[in-house]
Amino acid sequence: MSSHHSSPLAALFGLLPVLLLAAAGAAQAAPDVLPLVPLPAEVTRGEGGLHLAAGAVVAVPAGDRGARRAAEFLAAMAWRDRGLRLRLREGARGDIVLSRNLGEADATDGAYRLAVAPAGASLQARSDAGLFYAGVSLWQLLSADGARGDVTLPAVQIADRPRFAWRGLLLDVVRHFVPVDEVKALIDQMALHKLNVLHLHLSDDQGWRLEIKRYPALTRIGAWRTPPGGQPARYGGFYTQAQMRELVAYAAARHVTLVPELDMPGHAQAVVAAYPEVGVDIGNGPGRNPRPAVSVDWGVNPYLYNAEESTLRFVEQVMDEVMAVFPSTFIHVGGDEAIKDQWKASPRVQARIRELGLANEEALQSWFIGRVGRYLEQHGRRLIGWDEILEGGLPAGASVMSWRGTEGAVAAANLGHDVVLAPAGSLYFDNLQSPHGDEPEGRLAQLPIDKVYAFDPTPVGLDAGRVKHVLGLEAALWTEYMPSRRHREHAIFPRIAALSEVAWSPAAARDWAGFLPRLALQRARYLRQGVNAADSAFAVRFEIDGGPAAMLAAGRAPVRLSSQVGYGEIRYTLDGSDPTPAAPSLVARPGEPLEVKLPARLRATAFDAAGHPLAAVRERRFDVPTQLARNSSELRACPNGEMGLRVPLRPEATDWAPVFNVNLFDACWIYPKARLDGVQAIRVEAGRLARNYGLAHDAVKVVQYPASTRDGELEVRQDDCAGPLLVRLPLPPGSVPTALTLTSALPPVAGTHDLCLKFTAPIRGPLYAIDVARLLLTVPSTR
Repeated sequence: MSSHHSSPLAALFGLLPVLLLAAAGAAQAAPDVLPLVPLPAEVTRGEGGLHLAAGAVVAVPAGDRGARRAAEFLAAMAWRDRGLRLRLREGARGDIVLSRNLGEADATDGAYRLAVAPAGASLQARSDAGLFYAGVSLWQLLSADGARGDVTLPAVQIADRPRFAWRGLLLDVVRHFVPVDEVKALIDQMALHKLNVLHLHLSDDQGWRLEIKRYPALTRIGAWRTPPGGQPARYGGFYTQAQMRELVAYAAARHVTLVPELDMPGHAQAVVAAYPEVGVDIGNGPGRNPRPAVSVDWGVNPYLYNAEESTLRFVEQVMDEVMAVFPSTFIHVGGDEAIKDQWKASPRVQARIRELGLANEEALQSWFIGRVGRYLEQHGRRLIGWDEILEGGLPAGASVMSWRGTEGAVAAANLGHDVVLAPAGSLYFDNLQSPHGDEPEGRLAQLPIDKVYAFDPTPVGLDAGRVKHVLGLEAALWTEYMPSRRHREHAIFPRIAALSEVAWSPAAARDWAGFLPRLALQRARYLRQGVNAADSAFAVRFEIDGGPAAMLAAGRAPVRLSSQVGYGEIRYTLDGSDPTPAAPSLVARPGEPLEVKLPARLRATAFDAAGHPLAAVRERRFDVPTQLARNSSELRACPNGEMGLRVPLRPEATDWAPVFNVNLFDACWIYPKARLDGVQAIRVEAGRLARNYGLAHDAVKVVQYPASTRDGELEVRQDDCAGPLLVRLPLPPGSVPTALTLTSALPPVAGTHDLCLKFTAPIRGPLYAIDVARLLLTVPSTR
């Protein structure tokens, strides 16, 4: 989508408002903590420091364009983040001097040496990337405290080099389109974390995002979809080739390579929507298959490319334009989740398998990928694909990106193929970061930052002689549940800091306890930059000993306060005021809970050693109505199921709430340990959601409960889902996504019981989910 955008220096490096700087605060490290992420390979502390004032000189070798670019970037960052103006000049004398004096021992691309002493700072590297990264480390030293103006840098000597050559991040721009300026801002952040590969997922069932001039319908038709419920009426966008070339150049100036991905032979519905002739003839005759719409369903859809020579030529012509835009060595061709139903059902595809002398559909995919790989190789490029390309035989010269765990990477590397590690359980940033109820939508398989930090890119089972085939690792941000920049930043930051340290720092140097104070500084830096970095790692959690039912019975209960990483000192108030560094703390009673009496309004946050908050204040109210309510995060999945997703009310909604934890296969929830004494009614705040999920062969697993009416009901049962029926709440007719409130009286029940809440709506209609279930002590008026 062509769009006007402001200059990156104006948009990205302009001065942030003073109010933003004040609000973000300035986390301060202990004197022995260097504010560097990722951690350098070798660090030696010195005595004293270097004072830099406005007008300090940055000297670069005469005629060295790479050194000048690194110096210009350093100066731009110093001005943006500190208001400190540095002057550039050619020569060998200055307050900060860049030079090319590294020896053979530092030949790794990106290696550098940084020395800071009272007399000045020296940045040395053989490569342009090394000088750039030396400047990044110097910027981190001068910007850590959040102050403005003059700065004194600590004396230090650093010898640094990257552990892996591929230090990547995948950005899915298909499921939700990402504007050019936001991509540039992400590239800047990657460079500041010494990451160097941005993998752009440009095609999928839900859209095609790159202009291909020979095939204009790819963007005229394939770039747009109509979301469920028609809100908005049309969604999409694409990058012109001029825009993408601009992004490629912008990234290259920051030593980031853009690697394009066009998914094939599966995830092809948007392509087939634009050019049905490249799709599969499933028996209607050539050119007589219905043209599908661009998909609105997340997940796995059935559309595949066919295997005709004309289709392979189509792919080659598309690749010609892709290679003209992207100079990257690698071109990613997907290869994942290509369910073969259409190929199996197509007489023509079956004939093609016989013509080629292939054994089956898996072998046909291997042949297809191999053909594309050979074409790329003829043009000096290398093919990389997801680990499914191992099935049916791995084409010669192909590289593998392993997402279904690490087994694919091990198998491919042991066969002599280069690999990149991107396992979903450790590096998929669309997984939620914590169980907090205020997390936005995403996958409920949690990926806390400590799990990212603990990932080992050289997995067990890899032959010692094959470690050289591990190019590196890559985190992935799939954007089905990332509809806005705010959502995407929340998912990426601060986990990108852990990713960078795993990708760059020596394995032996990594230290979780040492990372935490640097992470706190890094998150404060994000906030000063206006980045919506999540505070999930530091946010306070409240846990009632015995649960809400026990608190209701006794009128009081012990409440435990904790955070995910256990860093900082938690302080709290019970009068509804914001906690300060002087507020009460449990530090003198480690492990002991706080005794809370009904009613109370408990607010808490963690502070660093300098008294700066590490997270937003979290609040928990303790009164009868709140103890009788369970939100979506507090409800449990019914037996034999699990809540897999947290989804918004509408697929394209950019609101932070409401969000709903759902099990796509079973519309059933458990309200645990409900104290029913005196309860007279139930109110359920629910959502009617789009059922826009491609479940492929798993669709048969969706449970249909018997209904008493055409549109179904919400059943409430006592103890378990086969227990006594307490009430049926009829669902209103309709299919458009909307919020619903369902209220009904309940029969009197004594004691504490689980409640089973399940929807009996037809499974071919909308999906229903629960935001909050409230038990009421009085029956609401119907007037």
